[in-house]
Amino acid sequence: MRASKPSCATVRRRAPGRAAPGLQRKWCLRTRRFRSGIAHSVETWIDGSLAGGLYGVAIGRMFYGESMFTRVTDASKIALVFLVRQIARWGYELIDCQMATAHLASFGAREIPRAGFLRMVQELVNYPRDTGEWRVDNDLFD
Repeated sequence: MRASKPSCATVRRRAPGRAAPGLQRKWCLRTRRFRSGIAHSVETWIDGSLAGGLYGVAIGRMFYGESMFTRVTDASKIALVFLVRQIARWGYELIDCQMATAHLASFGAREIPRAGFLRMVQELVNYPRDTGEWRVDNDLFD
């Protein structure tokens, strides 16, 4: 897991040297969030090449998934599995996936009624924020 400039948040370009309108501003905001330790990327690397991953924002013990990408089949799924396992160890109780999809449901994601979700968020975001670099515990690879 990395808390530096995200590889998986690379701005897609429309034409050489020109970012799509509005993306440059969003990229600057994301970069600031990574530097402040709020945003984190979880990346899957295969033979030294970035294969896939995801990134999002952590506040308290709540993780807000922002985006997933893959260059190799299932690489983003691998990153998601390691994210879920690691942050569960750290006491995180909720990942906001933003969308209810069959893909996420296959990992155990479920919709929560709005009132319950808001109660959980209100509690979880008030835990102290860890601004250090995230690392996967070595025994998760076993």
